[in-house]
Amino acid sequence: MPSPTKTQKFGPVYTDAVKHLTTSLSTSTWGSWLPGQTEISATDTDDPYGQAAWSSMWLQADLHNYTTTGLFSTTVSPTPVPSSELVLPPPDYFGPTDCYTFPKDFVFGVAGSAAQIEGAIGLEGRSPSLLEKLVSDSQPKDYVTNENYFLYKQDIQRLAAMGVEYYSFTIPWTRILPFVHPGTPVNQQAIDHYDDLIDTILEAGMKPVVTMLHFDSPLMFVADDDMKRRPDIGYNNAGYQNETFVDAFVNYGKVLLSHYADRVPIWVTFNEPLLYAFNFKGVDHVVKAHAQVYRFYRDTLKATGKMGIKFNDNFGVPKDPKNASHVLAADRFQEMQLGIFGNPIFLGKQYPESVLKTLPGAKPLSKAELKYIGKTSDFFGVDPYTATVVSPPDEGIDACAASEPGSNSLLPYCVTQEWTNVHGWNIGYRSGSYVYITPTHFREYLFYLWNTFKSPVFVSEFGFPVYGESTKEALSDQLFDSPRSVYYLSFMSEILKSIYEDGVHVMGALAWSFVDNWEFGDYSQQFGIQAVNRTTQQRYYKKSFFDLVDFVRTRQHKKN
Repeated sequence: MPSPTKTQKFGPVYTDAVKHLTTSLSTSTWGSWLPGQTEISATDTDDPYGQAAWSSMWLQADLHNYTTTGLFSTTVSPTPVPSSELVLPPPDYFGPTDCYTFPKDFVFGVAGSAAQIEGAIGLEGRSPSLLEKLVSDSQPKDYVTNENYFLYKQDIQRLAAMGVEYYSFTIPWTRILPFVHPGTPVNQQAIDHYDDLIDTILEAGMKPVVTMLHFDSPLMFVADDDMKRRPDIGYNNAGYQNETFVDAFVNYGKVLLSHYADRVPIWVTFNEPLLYAFNFKGVDHVVKAHAQVYRFYRDTLKATGKMGIKFNDNFGVPKDPKNASHVLAADRFQEMQLGIFGNPIFLGKQYPESVLKTLPGAKPLSKAELKYIGKTSDFFGVDPYTATVVSPPDEGIDACAASEPGSNSLLPYCVTQEWTNVHGWNIGYRSGSYVYITPTHFREYLFYLWNTFKSPVFVSEFGFPVYGESTKEALSDQLFDSPRSVYYLSFMSEILKSIYEDGVHVMGALAWSFVDNWEFGDYSQQFGIQAVNRTTQQRYYKKSFFDLVDFVRTRQHKKN
Protein backbone atom coordinates (compact mmCIF):
# COMPACT_ATOMS: atom_id res chain seq x y z
CA MET A 1 0.00 0.00 0.00
CA PRO A 2 1.29 3.51 -0.77
CA SER A 3 1.90 5.85 2.15
CA PRO A 4 -0.88 8.43 2.51
CA THR A 5 -0.33 12.12 1.87
CA LYS A 6 -2.88 13.04 4.54
CA THR A 7 -5.11 11.38 7.12
CA GLN A 8 -8.86 11.76 6.73
CA LYS A 9 -10.80 12.88 9.79
CA PHE A 10 -14.12 11.27 10.75
CA GLY A 11 -14.91 12.97 14.05
CA PRO A 12 -13.67 15.38 16.69
CA VAL A 13 -10.21 14.96 18.20
CA TYR A 14 -9.91 13.83 21.80
CA THR A 15 -9.74 17.27 23.39
CA ASP A 16 -13.07 18.18 21.79
CA ALA A 17 -14.77 14.78 22.07
CA VAL A 18 -14.01 14.33 25.77
CA LYS A 19 -16.11 17.41 26.57
CA HIS A 20 -19.21 15.38 25.71
CA LEU A 21 -18.58 12.74 28.37
CA THR A 22 -20.65 12.97 31.54
CA THR A 23 -18.10 10.93 33.51
CA SER A 24 -14.66 12.42 34.05
CA LEU A 25 -11.76 10.34 32.77
CA SER A 26 -8.99 9.87 35.28
CA THR A 27 -6.05 7.81 34.06
CA SER A 28 -3.69 5.41 35.76
CA THR A 29 -1.22 2.65 35.00
CA TRP A 30 -0.74 -0.75 36.55
CA GLY A 31 2.03 -3.29 36.38
CA SER A 32 1.87 -6.81 35.04
CA TRP A 33 0.36 -9.84 36.69
CA LEU A 34 3.21 -12.01 37.95
CA PRO A 35 1.74 -14.76 40.13
CA GLY A 36 3.32 -14.92 43.55
CA GLN A 37 4.97 -11.53 43.11
CA THR A 38 2.61 -8.73 42.09
CA GLU A 39 0.05 -9.24 44.82
CA ILE A 40 2.76 -9.42 47.48
CA SER A 41 4.62 -6.31 46.36
CA ALA A 42 1.50 -4.12 46.16
CA THR A 43 1.13 -1.94 49.28
CA ASP A 44 -1.70 0.39 48.19
CA THR A 45 -4.41 -1.68 49.82
CA ASP A 46 -6.51 1.40 50.65
CA ASP A 47 -6.83 2.41 47.00
CA PRO A 48 -9.95 0.77 45.45
CA TYR A 49 -8.31 1.05 42.03
CA GLY A 50 -4.68 0.54 42.97
CA GLN A 51 -2.20 -2.17 42.17
CA ALA A 52 -3.39 -4.37 45.03
CA ALA A 53 -7.02 -4.16 43.90
CA TRP A 54 -6.00 -4.86 40.31
CA SER A 55 -3.94 -7.89 41.40
CA SER A 56 -6.85 -9.24 43.42
CA MET A 57 -8.91 -9.58 40.23
CA TRP A 58 -6.28 -11.92 38.82
CA LEU A 59 -6.17 -13.89 42.07
CA GLN A 60 -9.94 -14.35 41.86
CA ALA A 61 -9.63 -15.50 38.25
CA ASP A 62 -7.63 -18.47 39.60
CA LEU A 63 -5.81 -19.25 36.37
CA HIS A 64 -3.90 -22.49 35.89
CA ASN A 65 -0.74 -23.08 33.84
CA TYR A 66 -0.52 -19.32 33.39
CA THR A 67 2.34 -18.08 31.23
CA THR A 68 2.94 -14.39 31.72
CA THR A 69 4.90 -13.69 28.57
CA GLY A 70 6.08 -15.35 25.41
CA LEU A 71 9.16 -14.36 23.48
CA PHE A 72 8.60 -10.62 23.74
CA SER A 73 7.96 -8.08 26.47
CA THR A 74 8.19 -4.83 24.46
CA THR A 75 6.99 -3.64 21.07
CA VAL A 76 9.08 -5.11 18.27
CA SER A 77 10.37 -2.73 15.61
CA PRO A 78 9.19 -3.76 12.14
CA THR A 79 11.44 -4.90 9.34
CA PRO A 80 10.72 -4.74 5.59
CA VAL A 81 9.10 -7.83 4.09
CA PRO A 82 11.69 -9.55 1.86
CA SER A 83 10.85 -9.64 -1.83
CA SER A 84 11.44 -13.39 -1.73
CA GLU A 85 8.25 -13.76 0.36
CA LEU A 86 6.18 -11.92 -2.24
CA VAL A 87 6.81 -14.25 -5.19
CA LEU A 88 3.50 -15.44 -6.61
CA PRO A 89 2.60 -19.12 -6.06
CA PRO A 90 1.62 -21.35 -9.01
CA PRO A 91 -1.97 -20.60 -10.09
CA ASP A 92 -4.73 -23.17 -9.90
CA TYR A 93 -5.94 -24.44 -13.25
CA PHE A 94 -9.55 -23.38 -12.74
CA GLY A 95 -10.74 -20.09 -11.31
CA PRO A 96 -13.61 -17.59 -11.53
CA THR A 97 -14.10 -15.78 -14.83
CA ASP A 98 -16.19 -12.61 -14.93
CA CYS A 99 -16.25 -9.10 -16.32
CA TYR A 100 -17.24 -7.25 -13.16
CA THR A 101 -15.27 -4.75 -11.08
CA PHE A 102 -15.68 -3.90 -7.42
CA PRO A 103 -17.24 -0.51 -6.66
CA LYS A 104 -14.75 2.24 -5.84
CA ASP A 105 -15.88 2.37 -2.21
CA PHE A 106 -15.82 -1.42 -1.68
CA VAL A 107 -14.14 -2.27 1.63
CA PHE A 108 -11.61 -5.08 1.18
CA GLY A 109 -9.51 -6.25 4.09
CA VAL A 110 -8.67 -8.84 6.71
CA ALA A 111 -9.71 -9.35 10.31
CA GLY A 112 -8.55 -10.67 13.66
CA SER A 113 -9.61 -10.35 17.30
CA ALA A 114 -7.54 -9.36 20.32
CA ALA A 115 -8.11 -12.44 22.44
CA GLN A 116 -7.15 -14.71 19.55
CA ILE A 117 -3.89 -13.00 18.55
CA GLU A 118 -2.63 -10.55 21.19
CA GLY A 119 -1.47 -12.66 24.12
CA ALA A 120 0.01 -10.55 26.96
CA ILE A 121 -3.25 -10.97 28.83
CA GLY A 122 -1.96 -9.96 32.27
CA LEU A 123 0.51 -7.35 31.09
CA GLU A 124 0.36 -3.55 31.17
CA GLY A 125 -2.82 -3.28 33.18
CA ARG A 126 -5.26 -5.63 31.45
CA SER A 127 -7.67 -7.32 33.85
CA PRO A 128 -9.28 -10.77 33.40
CA SER A 129 -11.92 -11.46 30.76
CA LEU A 130 -14.36 -14.28 30.16
CA LEU A 131 -11.97 -15.91 27.68
CA GLU A 132 -9.34 -16.78 30.27
CA LYS A 133 -11.92 -19.05 31.92
CA LEU A 134 -13.75 -20.20 28.82
CA VAL A 135 -11.87 -23.39 27.99
CA SER A 136 -10.77 -26.28 30.15
CA ASP A 137 -7.29 -26.31 31.66
CA SER A 138 -6.31 -29.17 29.36
CA GLN A 139 -6.70 -26.94 26.28
CA PRO A 140 -4.46 -24.10 25.07
CA LYS A 141 -5.31 -20.75 26.62
CA ASP A 142 -5.13 -17.21 25.27
CA TYR A 143 -2.10 -16.35 27.40
CA VAL A 144 0.41 -15.99 24.52
CA THR A 145 -1.29 -16.83 21.18
CA ASN A 146 0.43 -14.82 18.38
CA GLU A 147 1.97 -12.10 20.58
CA ASN A 148 0.43 -9.50 18.30
CA TYR A 149 0.38 -7.10 21.27
CA PHE A 150 4.14 -6.76 20.75
CA LEU A 151 4.36 -7.74 17.06
CA TYR A 152 1.61 -5.52 15.66
CA LYS A 153 3.99 -3.27 13.71
CA GLN A 154 5.43 -6.24 11.85
CA ASP A 155 1.96 -7.69 11.23
CA ILE A 156 0.82 -4.39 9.72
CA GLN A 157 3.92 -4.30 7.50
CA ARG A 158 3.13 -7.77 6.20
CA LEU A 159 -0.47 -6.86 5.38
CA ALA A 160 0.47 -3.60 3.68
CA ALA A 161 3.11 -5.43 1.62
CA MET A 162 0.32 -7.63 0.24
CA GLY A 163 -1.90 -4.69 -0.67
CA VAL A 164 -4.52 -5.09 2.07
CA GLU A 165 -6.65 -1.94 2.35
CA TYR A 166 -8.54 -2.42 5.63
CA TYR A 167 -7.41 -4.08 8.85
CA SER A 168 -10.14 -5.06 11.30
CA PHE A 169 -9.12 -5.57 14.93
CA THR A 170 -10.67 -5.44 18.38
CA ILE A 171 -9.85 -3.46 21.50
CA PRO A 172 -10.27 -5.37 24.78
CA TRP A 173 -12.57 -3.66 27.26
CA THR A 174 -10.43 -4.93 30.13
CA ARG A 175 -7.30 -3.26 28.75
CA ILE A 176 -8.94 0.16 28.45
CA LEU A 177 -10.93 0.00 31.71
CA PRO A 178 -9.45 -2.65 34.01
CA PHE A 179 -12.13 -1.95 36.62
CA VAL A 180 -14.77 -1.88 33.88
CA HIS A 181 -17.39 0.48 35.31
CA PRO A 182 -18.06 4.19 34.70
CA GLY A 183 -15.96 6.45 36.89
CA THR A 184 -13.08 3.99 37.21
CA PRO A 185 -9.62 4.91 35.87
CA VAL A 186 -8.67 4.55 32.22
CA ASN A 187 -5.50 2.58 31.50
CA GLN A 188 -3.11 5.08 29.93
CA GLN A 189 -0.82 2.36 28.60
CA ALA A 190 -3.72 0.81 26.73
CA ILE A 191 -4.82 4.15 25.31
CA ASP A 192 -1.29 4.78 24.08
CA HIS A 193 -0.97 1.27 22.64
CA TYR A 194 -4.09 1.42 20.46
CA ASP A 195 -3.36 5.01 19.57
CA ASP A 196 -0.07 3.83 18.11
CA LEU A 197 -1.68 0.80 16.47
CA ILE A 198 -4.19 3.02 14.65
CA ASP A 199 -1.45 5.43 13.59
CA THR A 200 0.68 2.50 12.39
CA ILE A 201 -2.19 1.25 10.21
CA LEU A 202 -2.73 4.71 8.72
CA GLU A 203 0.97 5.28 8.12
CA ALA A 204 1.08 1.98 6.21
CA GLY A 205 -1.58 3.28 3.82
CA MET A 206 -4.34 1.11 5.32
CA LYS A 207 -7.55 1.96 7.18
CA PRO A 208 -8.66 0.61 10.57
CA VAL A 209 -11.94 -1.13 11.40
CA VAL A 210 -12.49 -1.36 15.17
CA THR A 211 -14.76 -3.77 17.05
CA MET A 212 -15.55 -2.87 20.66
CA LEU A 213 -16.51 -6.29 22.04
CA HIS A 214 -15.51 -9.63 20.52
CA PHE A 215 -16.49 -12.25 23.13
CA ASP A 216 -13.98 -10.91 25.71
CA SER A 217 -16.41 -9.51 28.27
CA PRO A 218 -14.92 -8.55 31.64
CA LEU A 219 -14.83 -11.58 33.90
CA MET A 220 -16.44 -9.64 36.74
CA PHE A 221 -19.75 -9.73 34.85
CA VAL A 222 -19.82 -13.49 34.54
CA ALA A 223 -20.77 -15.94 37.26
CA ASP A 224 -19.27 -19.44 37.21
CA ASP A 225 -22.59 -21.06 36.34
CA ASP A 226 -22.87 -18.84 33.24
CA MET A 227 -19.83 -20.47 31.63
CA LYS A 228 -21.54 -23.68 30.66
CA ARG A 229 -21.61 -24.57 27.00
CA ARG A 230 -24.87 -25.08 25.16
CA PRO A 231 -23.98 -27.28 22.16
CA ASP A 232 -26.63 -25.63 19.99
CA ILE A 233 -26.10 -21.94 20.76
CA GLY A 234 -22.74 -21.51 22.47
CA TYR A 235 -22.40 -20.19 26.02
CA ASN A 236 -25.13 -19.02 28.37
CA ASN A 237 -24.02 -15.41 28.28
CA ALA A 238 -21.01 -13.16 28.51
CA GLY A 239 -22.35 -11.06 31.34
CA TYR A 240 -24.89 -9.43 29.05
CA GLN A 241 -27.63 -10.24 31.58
CA ASN A 242 -25.86 -8.32 34.32
CA GLU A 243 -27.94 -5.30 35.35
CA THR A 244 -24.93 -2.97 35.15
CA PHE A 245 -23.86 -4.19 31.71
CA VAL A 246 -25.61 -1.59 29.54
CA ASP A 247 -24.34 1.48 31.39
CA ALA A 248 -20.84 0.01 31.64
CA PHE A 249 -20.63 -0.88 27.95
CA VAL A 250 -21.98 2.49 26.84
CA ASN A 251 -19.37 4.22 28.98
CA TYR A 252 -16.65 2.01 27.49
CA GLY A 253 -17.85 2.80 23.97
CA LYS A 254 -17.78 6.51 24.70
CA VAL A 255 -14.22 6.27 26.02
CA LEU A 256 -13.08 4.57 22.81
CA LEU A 257 -14.90 7.03 20.59
CA SER A 258 -13.59 10.07 22.45
CA HIS A 259 -10.01 8.88 21.83
CA TYR A 260 -10.19 7.36 18.35
CA ALA A 261 -13.31 8.48 16.46
CA ASP A 262 -11.30 11.10 14.59
CA ARG A 263 -9.19 8.52 12.73
CA VAL A 264 -11.33 5.35 12.49
CA PRO A 265 -13.71 5.17 9.50
CA ILE A 266 -15.65 2.03 10.53
CA TRP A 267 -16.82 0.91 13.99
CA VAL A 268 -18.55 -2.27 15.17
CA THR A 269 -20.15 -2.33 18.62
CA PHE A 270 -20.78 -6.05 19.16
CA ASN A 271 -19.38 -9.12 17.43
CA GLU A 272 -21.78 -12.06 17.08
CA PRO A 273 -23.77 -11.30 20.26
CA LEU A 274 -26.16 -14.20 19.72
CA LEU A 275 -23.46 -16.71 20.68
CA TYR A 276 -23.32 -15.25 24.19
CA ALA A 277 -26.66 -13.57 24.67
CA PHE A 278 -29.28 -16.11 23.68
CA ASN A 279 -31.63 -15.30 26.47
CA PHE A 280 -34.07 -12.43 26.32
CA LYS A 281 -32.44 -10.17 28.88
CA GLY A 282 -29.05 -10.53 27.20
CA VAL A 283 -30.49 -9.73 23.76
CA ASP A 284 -32.42 -6.77 25.10
CA HIS A 285 -29.31 -5.36 26.78
CA VAL A 286 -27.24 -5.69 23.59
CA VAL A 287 -29.88 -3.94 21.49
CA LYS A 288 -30.21 -1.03 23.93
CA ALA A 289 -26.48 -0.65 24.58
CA HIS A 290 -25.71 -0.63 20.85
CA ALA A 291 -28.33 2.04 20.20
CA GLN A 292 -26.97 4.33 22.91
CA VAL A 293 -23.39 4.10 21.60
CA TYR A 294 -24.58 4.78 18.04
CA ARG A 295 -26.60 7.82 19.15
CA PHE A 296 -23.56 9.20 20.96
CA TYR A 297 -21.40 8.68 17.88
CA ARG A 298 -23.82 10.14 15.36
CA ASP A 299 -25.91 12.67 17.31
CA THR A 300 -23.48 13.91 19.94
CA LEU A 301 -20.06 13.66 18.30
CA LYS A 302 -21.48 14.36 14.83
CA ALA A 303 -18.97 11.82 13.52
CA THR A 304 -19.00 11.02 9.82
CA GLY A 305 -17.65 7.46 9.71
CA LYS A 306 -19.77 4.33 9.76
CA MET A 307 -20.95 2.40 12.82
CA GLY A 308 -22.79 -0.89 12.93
CA ILE A 309 -23.14 -4.28 14.55
CA LYS A 310 -22.29 -7.72 13.18
CA PHE A 311 -23.92 -11.10 13.63
CA ASN A 312 -23.12 -14.78 13.32
CA ASP A 313 -25.46 -16.60 10.99
CA ASN A 314 -24.94 -19.64 8.84
CA PHE A 315 -27.76 -18.98 6.40
CA GLY A 316 -30.71 -21.30 6.89
CA VAL A 317 -31.86 -22.85 3.60
CA PRO A 318 -34.92 -25.12 3.41
CA LYS A 319 -34.03 -28.77 3.02
CA ASP A 320 -36.78 -29.17 0.45
CA PRO A 321 -37.36 -25.76 -1.18
CA LYS A 322 -40.60 -27.06 -2.73
CA ASN A 323 -42.07 -27.91 0.69
CA ALA A 324 -43.82 -24.91 2.28
CA SER A 325 -43.22 -26.22 5.82
CA HIS A 326 -39.47 -26.33 5.16
CA VAL A 327 -39.53 -22.76 3.87
CA LEU A 328 -41.38 -21.63 7.00
CA ALA A 329 -38.84 -23.46 9.17
CA ALA A 330 -35.99 -21.64 7.40
CA ASP A 331 -37.82 -18.33 7.91
CA ARG A 332 -38.15 -19.06 11.61
CA PHE A 333 -34.46 -19.96 11.83
CA GLN A 334 -33.53 -16.58 10.33
CA GLU A 335 -35.90 -14.75 12.67
CA MET A 336 -34.27 -16.34 15.69
CA GLN A 337 -30.77 -15.70 14.36
CA LEU A 338 -31.12 -12.22 12.88
CA GLY A 339 -34.60 -10.78 13.31
CA ILE A 340 -34.11 -10.82 17.06
CA PHE A 341 -31.58 -7.98 16.64
CA GLY A 342 -32.31 -6.80 13.12
CA ASN A 343 -35.98 -5.95 13.53
CA PRO A 344 -35.49 -3.22 16.17
CA ILE A 345 -32.04 -1.96 15.13
CA PHE A 346 -32.49 -1.77 11.35
CA LEU A 347 -36.23 -1.50 10.86
CA GLY A 348 -37.51 0.02 14.09
CA LYS A 349 -39.84 -2.99 14.28
CA GLN A 350 -40.83 -5.15 17.21
CA TYR A 351 -39.00 -8.33 18.18
CA PRO A 352 -40.28 -11.23 16.02
CA GLU A 353 -43.34 -13.07 17.30
CA SER A 354 -41.33 -16.31 17.28
CA VAL A 355 -38.95 -14.73 19.80
CA LEU A 356 -41.64 -13.17 22.00
CA LYS A 357 -43.53 -16.46 22.18
CA THR A 358 -40.52 -18.75 22.71
CA LEU A 359 -37.84 -17.05 24.81
CA PRO A 360 -38.67 -17.04 28.54
CA GLY A 361 -39.19 -13.52 29.91
CA ALA A 362 -39.46 -11.94 26.48
CA LYS A 363 -41.46 -8.73 26.29
CA PRO A 364 -42.01 -6.21 23.51
CA LEU A 365 -40.26 -2.89 23.20
CA SER A 366 -42.29 0.28 23.65
CA LYS A 367 -43.00 2.67 20.76
CA ALA A 368 -40.57 5.17 22.27
CA GLU A 369 -37.86 2.51 22.54
CA LEU A 370 -38.39 1.41 18.95
CA LYS A 371 -38.13 5.00 17.72
CA TYR A 372 -34.85 5.47 19.60
CA ILE A 373 -33.36 2.10 18.58
CA GLY A 374 -34.51 2.08 14.95
CA LYS A 375 -32.04 2.99 12.19
CA THR A 376 -29.02 2.85 14.50
CA SER A 377 -26.68 0.93 12.21
CA ASP A 378 -25.07 2.11 8.98
CA PHE A 379 -24.53 -1.42 7.70
CA PHE A 380 -25.70 -4.96 8.32
CA GLY A 381 -22.57 -6.78 9.45
CA VAL A 382 -22.68 -10.55 9.14
CA ASP A 383 -20.20 -13.43 9.36
CA PRO A 384 -21.66 -15.86 6.79
CA TYR A 385 -19.12 -18.66 6.88
CA THR A 386 -21.45 -21.32 5.49
CA ALA A 387 -25.06 -22.45 5.18
CA THR A 388 -27.33 -24.63 7.33
CA VAL A 389 -30.00 -27.02 6.01
CA VAL A 390 -33.26 -26.45 7.89
CA SER A 391 -36.48 -28.44 8.17
CA PRO A 392 -39.32 -28.65 10.73
CA PRO A 393 -39.12 -31.17 13.59
CA ASP A 394 -41.21 -34.33 13.39
CA GLU A 395 -43.71 -32.99 15.94
CA GLY A 396 -44.00 -29.65 14.17
CA ILE A 397 -42.77 -26.18 15.09
CA ASP A 398 -45.80 -25.16 17.16
CA ALA A 399 -45.70 -28.26 19.36
CA CYS A 400 -41.97 -27.76 19.98
CA ALA A 401 -42.42 -24.06 20.78
CA ALA A 402 -45.11 -24.95 23.34
CA SER A 403 -42.72 -27.26 25.21
CA GLU A 404 -41.54 -26.39 28.70
CA PRO A 405 -38.07 -24.76 28.77
CA GLY A 406 -35.39 -27.42 28.95
CA SER A 407 -37.73 -30.23 27.90
CA ASN A 408 -36.91 -30.20 24.19
CA SER A 409 -33.40 -30.12 22.77
CA LEU A 410 -34.61 -28.17 19.73
CA LEU A 411 -35.75 -25.18 21.79
CA PRO A 412 -35.78 -22.25 21.16
CA TYR A 413 -35.30 -22.61 17.39
CA CYS A 414 -37.66 -25.57 17.08
CA VAL A 415 -36.23 -26.56 13.71
CA THR A 416 -33.92 -29.35 12.62
CA GLN A 417 -30.46 -28.17 11.56
CA GLU A 418 -28.16 -30.34 9.41
CA TRP A 419 -25.63 -30.15 6.59
CA THR A 420 -26.91 -32.63 3.99
CA ASN A 421 -29.45 -31.75 1.31
CA VAL A 422 -32.69 -33.54 0.47
CA HIS A 423 -30.74 -36.01 -1.72
CA GLY A 424 -28.25 -36.94 1.00
CA TRP A 425 -25.30 -34.97 -0.35
CA ASN A 426 -23.26 -32.65 1.85
CA ILE A 427 -24.28 -29.06 1.26
CA GLY A 428 -20.73 -28.38 0.02
CA TYR A 429 -17.07 -29.32 0.41
CA ARG A 430 -16.35 -29.57 4.13
CA SER A 431 -13.54 -27.89 6.04
CA GLY A 432 -11.83 -28.95 9.25
CA SER A 433 -14.77 -27.58 11.25
CA TYR A 434 -18.41 -26.64 10.63
CA VAL A 435 -17.69 -24.63 7.46
CA TYR A 436 -18.77 -25.93 4.04
CA ILE A 437 -18.08 -24.20 0.72
CA THR A 438 -21.54 -22.88 -0.20
CA PRO A 439 -21.15 -19.94 -2.62
CA THR A 440 -24.51 -20.18 -4.38
CA HIS A 441 -26.37 -20.17 -1.07
CA PHE A 442 -24.18 -17.24 -0.07
CA ARG A 443 -25.51 -15.24 -3.01
CA GLU A 444 -29.09 -16.11 -2.04
CA TYR A 445 -28.25 -14.98 1.45
CA LEU A 446 -26.95 -11.56 0.37
CA PHE A 447 -30.18 -11.05 -1.58
CA TYR A 448 -32.22 -12.03 1.48
CA LEU A 449 -30.34 -9.66 3.82
CA TRP A 450 -30.55 -6.66 1.48
CA ASN A 451 -34.26 -7.10 0.86
CA THR A 452 -35.15 -7.91 4.46
CA PHE A 453 -33.17 -5.36 6.47
CA LYS A 454 -32.83 -2.58 3.86
CA SER A 455 -29.23 -1.80 4.75
CA PRO A 456 -25.82 -2.20 3.05
CA VAL A 457 -24.45 -5.67 3.76
CA PHE A 458 -20.95 -5.89 5.24
CA VAL A 459 -19.39 -9.36 5.08
CA SER A 460 -17.43 -8.73 8.26
CA GLU A 461 -15.88 -12.22 8.52
CA PHE A 462 -15.65 -15.25 6.27
CA GLY A 463 -13.04 -17.97 6.11
CA PHE A 464 -12.21 -21.64 5.74
CA PRO A 465 -10.04 -23.96 7.89
CA VAL A 466 -8.66 -26.57 5.49
CA TYR A 467 -9.20 -30.10 6.77
CA GLY A 468 -6.07 -31.56 8.36
CA GLU A 469 -3.93 -28.53 7.54
CA SER A 470 -2.27 -28.46 10.95
CA THR A 471 -1.25 -32.13 10.64
CA LYS A 472 0.78 -31.59 7.47
CA GLU A 473 4.44 -31.95 8.40
CA ALA A 474 5.85 -29.85 5.56
CA LEU A 475 5.27 -26.12 5.84
CA SER A 476 5.13 -25.92 2.05
CA ASP A 477 2.12 -28.26 2.09
CA GLN A 478 0.30 -26.06 4.59
CA LEU A 479 0.98 -22.97 2.51
CA PHE A 480 -0.40 -24.48 -0.71
CA ASP A 481 -4.01 -24.25 0.50
CA SER A 482 -6.07 -24.57 -2.68
CA PRO A 483 -9.38 -25.46 -0.91
CA ARG A 484 -9.21 -22.13 0.93
CA SER A 485 -8.58 -20.34 -2.37
CA VAL A 486 -11.66 -22.02 -3.86
CA TYR A 487 -13.69 -20.85 -0.86
CA TYR A 488 -12.56 -17.23 -1.04
CA LEU A 489 -12.66 -16.81 -4.81
CA SER A 490 -16.09 -18.42 -5.16
CA PHE A 491 -17.53 -16.25 -2.39
CA MET A 492 -15.97 -13.08 -3.83
CA SER A 493 -17.27 -13.99 -7.29
CA GLU A 494 -20.77 -14.37 -5.88
CA ILE A 495 -20.45 -10.96 -4.20
CA LEU A 496 -19.82 -9.43 -7.62
CA LYS A 497 -22.81 -11.22 -9.14
CA SER A 498 -24.90 -10.11 -6.17
CA ILE A 499 -23.94 -6.48 -6.74
CA TYR A 500 -24.38 -6.37 -10.53
CA GLU A 501 -27.04 -9.00 -11.24
CA ASP A 502 -29.17 -8.81 -8.07
CA GLY A 503 -28.81 -5.12 -7.18
CA VAL A 504 -27.55 -5.81 -3.67
CA HIS A 505 -25.46 -3.15 -1.93
CA VAL A 506 -22.52 -5.15 -0.56
CA MET A 507 -20.34 -2.71 1.35
CA GLY A 508 -17.27 -4.91 1.62
CA ALA A 509 -15.69 -8.15 2.80
CA LEU A 510 -13.08 -8.99 5.47
CA ALA A 511 -11.21 -12.30 5.33
CA TRP A 512 -10.94 -14.27 8.58
CA SER A 513 -8.30 -14.55 9.69
CA PHE A 514 -5.17 -12.72 8.62
CA VAL A 515 -3.08 -15.33 10.46
CA ASP A 516 -3.67 -18.72 12.11
CA ASN A 517 -4.79 -17.94 15.64
CA TRP A 518 -6.22 -19.24 18.89
CA GLU A 519 -9.65 -20.67 18.15
CA PHE A 520 -10.89 -20.65 21.75
CA GLY A 521 -8.82 -23.53 23.05
CA ASP A 522 -7.71 -24.89 19.71
CA TYR A 523 -4.80 -24.23 17.33
CA SER A 524 -5.63 -27.09 14.94
CA GLN A 525 -8.51 -25.26 13.23
CA GLN A 526 -6.42 -22.97 11.08
CA PHE A 527 -8.50 -20.19 9.54
CA GLY A 528 -5.48 -18.03 8.68
CA ILE A 529 -4.26 -16.82 5.31
CA GLN A 530 -0.84 -16.78 6.97
CA ALA A 531 0.74 -19.63 8.91
CA VAL A 532 2.61 -19.03 12.15
CA ASN A 533 5.46 -20.92 13.80
CA ARG A 534 4.43 -21.01 17.47
CA THR A 535 8.01 -21.42 18.65
CA THR A 536 9.48 -18.44 16.78
CA GLN A 537 6.26 -16.47 15.97
CA GLN A 538 7.42 -16.24 12.34
CA ARG A 539 4.58 -15.68 9.85
CA TYR A 540 4.34 -17.18 6.34
CA TYR A 541 2.00 -16.16 3.52
CA LYS A 542 -0.31 -18.88 2.23
CA LYS A 543 -1.31 -19.29 -1.40
CA SER A 544 -4.89 -18.24 -0.64
CA PHE A 545 -3.69 -14.82 0.51
CA PHE A 546 -2.08 -14.17 -2.90
CA ASP A 547 -5.12 -15.56 -4.73
CA LEU A 548 -7.57 -13.43 -2.76
CA VAL A 549 -5.60 -10.20 -3.15
CA ASP A 550 -5.02 -10.89 -6.85
CA PHE A 551 -8.75 -11.52 -7.40
CA VAL A 552 -9.68 -8.18 -5.87
CA ARG A 553 -6.82 -6.16 -7.36
CA THR A 554 -7.54 -7.26 -10.92
CA ARG A 555 -11.22 -6.32 -10.49
CA GLN A 556 -10.86 -2.89 -8.93
CA HIS A 557 -11.78 0.42 -10.49
CA LYS A 558 -8.66 2.38 -11.29
CA LYS A 559 -8.10 4.89 -8.51
CA ASN A 560 -6.64 8.34 -9.05
